[in-house]
Amino acid sequence: MKIRDYIFEFEDLSWFPAGIRESMTDYLRYLITALDFYKPVTPLIIEGLDRTNAHNIIDLCSGGGGAIEQIHENLARQMGKHVKITLTDKYPNSSAYEFISAKTNGNISFSETSVDAANVPEALIGFRTIFSGFHHFDKNYAKTVLRDAVNAKAGIGIFDGGDKHIFAVFAIIIMHPIIFFLFTPFFKPFRLSRLIFTYLIPVIPFCTVWDGIVSIIRLYRPKELLKMALEVDDETYVWKAGRMKSRFGLNVTYLTGYPKLSSTI
Repeated sequence: MKIRDYIFEFEDLSWFPAGIRESMTDYLRYLITALDFYKPVTPLIIEGLDRTNAHNIIDLCSGGGGAIEQIHENLARQMGKHVKITLTDKYPNSSAYEFISAKTNGNISFSETSVDAANVPEALIGFRTIFSGFHHFDKNYAKTVLRDAVNAKAGIGIFDGGDKHIFAVFAIIIMHPIIFFLFTPFFKPFRLSRLIFTYLIPVIPFCTVWDGIVSIIRLYRPKELLKMALEVDDETYVWKAGRMKSRFGLNVTYLTGYPKLSSTI
């Protein structure tokens, strides 16, 4: 067994307090949006939409909304139109989703019920995306997520930010607490509990730093993602994997997949 099999992220624990989890994902949304971290992958999403003739996006493992608001804006700029996006998660952050939905005039909607990325309801049709979430899955479950997309003949784009080396870990340990201290009052939607569990009892910063370090350890490399995808389907799907450079020299690892023309419905 590998080290990733012995470690955990607080966000994944079913008993973990929802209020703390939601404040953690609100922070990640603030940080990712401020950095426009996933901007480089916009052309990959456009390609996935075009190749599958999809007109909307089903975002899985949305957390607090993460990159989606910025992705929505970037798509609108490059495509000249708004793409409908539906946020989903195993543990939906409904207050964050309502905030994002209102801010985008309903162009970004959400599912209030729990959605398993490995068993997406048939009613949720569109190009599937996962931002900053795929590393949470072990390889068997990760392949189940991919297989569910293949069975539905749905396109899928998986995007994970970060660099798998010790300097990334040091950056998390140093920068996250500073950002929490300076910017927590500006995170939206506002939560009084966030102030209490950041400044008085720093549970949120501690758990976020822990999860960030574990995320770096768990990140999949492009060749690992491609290997899993080909083990799921190496005949009817087109798979692409690689890295793209984001702001400040940070990398985004990606895997995209969609049916070959002969296998589409």
